[in-house]
Amino acid sequence: MNQTRAIQTITLELANYLADKAIEKATEMNFSICIWIVDPSGNPVVFKRQDNSPLISMDAARKKAMTAIGFGMPTGQAWHDFIKDDPILSGGIPQMKDFILLGGGAPVRVNGEMVGAIGISGGHYKQDEECLKFALSFVK
Repeated sequence: MNQTRAIQTITLELANYLADKAIEKATEMNFSICIWIVDPSGNPVVFKRQDNSPLISMDAARKKAMTAIGFGMPTGQAWHDFIKDDPILSGGIPQMKDFILLGGGAPVRVNGEMVGAIGISGGHYKQDEECLKFALSFVK
């Protein structure tokens, strides 16, 4: 019987790199974002806020990262599809602390293993998802 296991976690270097790539894309798209990156336990690793990002985007980015790490799946369409035909889930799960349905959050996987999660907020959720997709495209 195994009594322990090794947990891989995102490094500060990778977290900063992903945040910078997300900011690069948001700047290119001409809007400002907040980025929250957490480790597998949901502990914050990096938080960055661009000048002029909306105040509420700080908490939205945190919730996106927490939702992604907590359930191991992206926020947005995947969650919508998962709960849309289930009245108990669609009514109950959004009431959970640190949960948000809006797109812009996703697990960070390295070599197939979830090592953390990233949440991005500041624009329309589709814009946040573009920044997320761009940043994650640099992870192997």
